[in-house]
Formats: sequence, structure tokens, C-alpha cells
Amino acid sequence: MSAAGLNDLSAAELGRAYVRGELSPVDVARALIAHIERWEPHLCATWAFDAEAALGMARASEARWRSGSAIGALDGVPVTVKENIATRGVPVPLGSAATALVPATADAPPAARLREAGAVFLAKTTMPDYGMLSSGLSSFHRLTRNPWDLRLNPGGSSAGAGAAAAAGYGPLHLGTDIGGSIRLPATWCGVVGFKPSAGRVPIFPPYTGRVAGPLTRTVADCALLMATLVQPDVRDATRLPHETIAWHDLPEDPQAFLRGRRIGLLLDAGWGLPCDPAVAAAVTDAARRFEAAGAIVEPLPGFTSREMAEGINLFWRMRSWLDISALPAQKQALVLPYIREWVAGGASFSAAQVFHGQAQMAALRDAAVAATERFDFVLSPVSPVQPFPAAHASPTNDPQRAMEHIACTLPFNMSGQPAISVPAGFDAAGLPIGLQISGRLFDDLGVLRAARAWELLRAPLHPWPAPPA
Repeated sequence: MSAAGLNDLSAAELGRAYVRGELSPVDVARALIAHIERWEPHLCATWAFDAEAALGMARASEARWRSGSAIGALDGVPVTVKENIATRGVPVPLGSAATALVPATADAPPAARLREAGAVFLAKTTMPDYGMLSSGLSSFHRLTRNPWDLRLNPGGSSAGAGAAAAAGYGPLHLGTDIGGSIRLPATWCGVVGFKPSAGRVPIFPPYTGRVAGPLTRTVADCALLMATLVQPDVRDATRLPHETIAWHDLPEDPQAFLRGRRIGLLLDAGWGLPCDPAVAAAVTDAARRFEAAGAIVEPLPGFTSREMAEGINLFWRMRSWLDISALPAQKQALVLPYIREWVAGGASFSAAQVFHGQAQMAALRDAAVAATERFDFVLSPVSPVQPFPAAHASPTNDPQRAMEHIACTLPFNMSGQPAISVPAGFDAAGLPIGLQISGRLFDDLGVLRAARAWELLRAPLHPWPAPPA
């Protein structure tokens, strides 16, 4: 196999090649390092890219495979890790020029599981300031762009992870999601992005709605990474009890899996930006294909309200204002201007306003669980709109309308339900469109199985983007 094709191999394919002795983790790492170096002047998806460190991990893996002591399915498989997930010895800038660059003393739980599994850390990936934007714009990192069209944004806050997955920076990428931060870059970059159930993947520090999860090119690779990420870690006091889940048990007969399943079709969340006709058409086409495969598809009216969204927005603004206002004045000035404007109102919010805002998290949780409980799965857009200009902070580029594009993703963070973005097709400009599939509380495997069924039902996808000549 030529080195030129190694960047397109899945994690499952790499693992099988290592078992058979057909590929070496060192050769794979070298090929991916060269591939990243061709893309990065244009894409700017990585931070703390350390080729020598990656090769050192690959050599250690190669020695284990040669001695018959490989650790498991991820040994020698390249990964990237979003920079807000601490890795030992590497600073955690949180996307902001205001952050002191102090090396982390320990791996955060998801990174620790990957290191224990023998994965090869290629790089950290970029994010916007404090992860509070659906954008590749940051006051610290270079502007991250979308590999399908470098004039456009990859989404965020797992901006670099989504761009890296689409550009072929290896098969496995780790992001975080608090309101859509895995699924939004997944839809706009045309990859699979899975937000697991709250507590399924141990994380530290935990925060309401925040989870870590995979961005990959295939559902199978997503499931393979989940099998490692879910291992217990006592540092996360919010973690779910560990259970044995057959992560690799994905359907190969979509009709057999979908027959008789009740599926809700949500096209209007009840607030937010109107749905682009191409996005609505892609989601509607997916619903028809599910129905043709034997599922029972019913319309699901919007179950969220602007009051819920604005309350949560106010609470997040207050939280971020407290964090930023505690910085010295010269540090505050380094924060992205859009973020500074977004949080500014926090100085005048009353206790009653903040309490009401925080209460909207529970209101949204209850509404989402109640509305979706009668369905096995819900199909919806991930974002109502397609990618926006690369230098914009959000689709509206207006800090007073910062959340208008997350009406379909936010509910499942607040409810804790699993949800995935899986490629559904392309618009007239050749840009990818994602389908969101959400499931009942804690049915992570069911959502992955439904996403795999969709992979088998959908039309063929376009070839992956290549680095500019």
C-alpha cells in the first residue's frame, strides 16, 4: 500500500493491518505527519503539533506489535485531541490569548484512556475562546478553515477536530460538546460527530451539558473509539456507572434493524434561524429512506422555546463574565472582542435573572425527554444553515444573536440524551449536510446503530477534500 493512501484508512483497517503485519505504526505516523504538513498552512487545525513525540509513541507501539504484546485495537492508531482536554506536559490555552500557558500535570480522563490504549497522539486541535463559539475563530490559535472550502468556517467549538477529520489527519479525533460543539463541525465538515449521553465518557472538570466524544469518518470508527473512552475514571463525580456495551455490534442489514422502529421527524425546533431549503430537503429525504426501510416516521413539533434558549444564554454569559472579569485588565483585552461583547451584560444581571436562566436548563431537559420519549429515534437538522465565512464568530456574526443556530443541538446537551451528526448529502455548492439522530436517555449504542443503518441507506458521498496543490 502506498504511503499516499494511509491517511484515508479507518482505525479498524489500520488495526487489522497491524495484526497481519502489513503496516507499521511508524510508517503510518510518518505518512500522516507529511499529510498534515501539506494541509496545515491552509487549514490551521492543529496546535502543539509535535512530530517527534508522535513518532516516539509510534515506535513504542511498533515494538509492542513486533513482540506480540500489543495493548488492543487502538495500539498504534493515530489520534488528535481537542486542546481543552488536558494532555500531560502540554499547556491548555482554551483557545484564548488571555490564558497563561502552564503545562498540564496530568492527562484528563479521555486522553488518559487513549494513552493507556497505545494510541499515537499526533497533535492537539484548535478551538475558539473558552469553547463558547461555533467557529474556528480564536484570539490564540490561527484561523481554522473548512477543508471543503477554505473560504468557509469549519464550525466549533471542536473546530480543529472537525477540519482534521475531513482532511484525513488520521481516523480518530476527540472533541467536546456543550451545545453542539461536536455535531456542528461534524455537519459542516461532512464527518461523523457523536455526543454521548451525559456521564458516559468520564471528563474532568465536568460541567452541565459538557461531554467528550469522537469525530471520525465512519460510525464504526466512532464506536471503536467509544469502547476505549467509556472506561471508568474516579475524577468525574458525574460519571455513569460503567456497563458492558457491545459497541462493535452495528447492523449490516438496515431493514432488519429499522423495521417497526418509531422515528420522530423534527424540522422546526420552535426558535432560531429558519432552515435552509437544502438542509430541510436532506433531512426529509433521510426520513423517507428510513420509512422505506420499514420505520414508522411521524412529525415531531418543536418542543423548545425562546425563553429556554435566552435563559440559558443569559446564564452562560454570566458565567463567562465572572471568569473574564476576574482577569487583569490587560488580559481581558486579549479575549476575542466578540466574546467580550457577548459577556458584557453580565455586569448588570440580577440574581433573579441568573436563577431564572439556570432554571431553563432543567426546563429544556424536561421538555426534550418528554417530547421524544415515545420515539426510538428522532431525525432533525444539526444546523439549520450551511457553513459561513471563515472569519465570522457564528452564522449570524452577531453576539446578541449568538445561539440562533443551535436550536436542534442544545436540547440534547441539557437532556443528557445521546445524539450524532452523520453525513446525509451535499448542497448545490458541494458542501456537506449532516443528519442529526438522537435517542432515548442512555441509548448510546442504539443511536450508533441507527447511524450505521443510515450509512447503508444513503446515497454515495463525494470524495474527501485534498490539500491545495
